Amino acid sequence: MSTIPTPHIEEKDPSNIASTVLMPGDPLRAKTIAEKFLKDVVQFNTVRNMFGYTGTYKGRRISVMGSGMGMPSIGIYSYELFKFYGVDRIVRIGSCGAYTSELKLYDVILADDAYSESTFAKVQSGYDKDSIEASSTLNEKIVSIAKQLDIPLTQGRIHSSDVFYRNNHEEYKELRDQHGCLAVEMESFALFANAKNLGKEAACLLTVSDSLVSGELTTSKERQNAFTKMMEIALELAE
Repeated sequence: MSTIPTPHIEEKDPSNIASTVLMPGDPLRAKTIAEKFLKDVVQFNTVRNMFGYTGTYKGRRISVMGSGMGMPSIGIYSYELFKFYGVDRIVRIGSCGAYTSELKLYDVILADDAYSESTFAKVQSGYDKDSIEASSTLNEKIVSIAKQLDIPLTQGRIHSSDVFYRNNHEEYKELRDQHGCLAVEMESFALFANAKNLGKEAACLLTVSDSLVSGELTTSKERQNAFTKMMEIALELAE
């Protein structure tokens, strides 16, 4: 069994990582959040340039760390944070592709659960269902914060996919109509699986970066710097 530092996180003192960690996919987004929103920032990870930072937001501690792309990547980092660093809750703050015409660019989604074709949870812990719920307690806090900040939230099921480029571009319609998926991303199913397996809390806030319906999309620079509403909600979880 691994001990700290882990193979992927170099921090030797678990107390230098807050009990709540925000996880964008892009480590540069983590860097942007730390520089723009946090005070008294200390960097706790640089391994593989998967940057991690701890600081204070309105006087309360919180950490932010990149997860990388896909379930294997967030599966590693979230497991190590939960298992070895005493982290209690992780909130993914990421981008997604809309499956419905009602969702517009920059809309914010809170995932009730994640549907996936992935075998991640079955291989890891024997969980053989195709959907995993987010933490209801954590989601309730997020809904309350969004109301206080007057930021609209769309709640529902999201699709966590192992595949970014599909041969059948119209397959999203089946995922929307038969499985009730509002949008697609690539990480939350594994995050929720780790939380369920280890008795922790996990949630997923997403900003619509593109639409499979309309073909609209944002730039990489916008995805790195402009998803502020989602970040403002998540940062209020600092303790």
